[in-house]
Amino acid sequence: MSRVFGPKDLLDCYRRGVFPMADDRDDPRLFLVDPDLRGVLPLNNFHVSKSLRKTIRKDTFEVRFNTAFSRVMERCAEAAPDRPSTWINSPILNLYSALHRLGHAHSVESWLDGELIGGLYGVSLKGAFFGESMFSRVTDASKVALAHLVARLKNDGYVLLDTQFITEHLRSFGVEEIGREEFQRRLAAALEVDAQFGSAAGVGATGAGWAGADVLQLITQTS
Repeated sequence: MSRVFGPKDLLDCYRRGVFPMADDRDDPRLFLVDPDLRGVLPLNNFHVSKSLRKTIRKDTFEVRFNTAFSRVMERCAEAAPDRPSTWINSPILNLYSALHRLGHAHSVESWLDGELIGGLYGVSLKGAFFGESMFSRVTDASKVALAHLVARLKNDGYVLLDTQFITEHLRSFGVEEIGREEFQRRLAAALEVDAQFGSAAGVGATGAGWAGADVLQLITQTS
């Protein structure tokens, strides 16, 4: 009888720089991906447009961390006009929910009038954060969540934000495209960093995010 692929196996994949996907939401099978080219968002050179700065500063959305992880994943798995099919199937939902319970997977959520209208989720391992997917039901909702994530990662001492692939949505933030060998080098360095999500300055991993003005100050700081 074959052994079941579990959350610890999933973490081992991230340590090696590979990650699972499915061909379709309704396909129960998984396969591992090791791209030739990788998207990386530079934490110290994160670009924010003037219009997005205004939205962040106005605190248009209430941003929370880890208060609706499963719902964020389910929204990311839903079909949308710009993506009629997604790769997030039931095994992936179960695996990452287990990682979340172990403290290695996190969600950043944008709320408006008590409704979850945008967000993202990803995996945290030492000084690396691996962004998995995001969704938005209101303009800029996922972008604001990403800005809050970058502020949290910088505050907590992370050194690598992996986006896996490059999309037009990410290009506006200054995403870099690097080869597998360079990614492995950066990943190895990040795995030597002892960072923990929500640990710095007494900020918890779950609950409300910072005010927008504080987020902007953090993401524009260079080290």
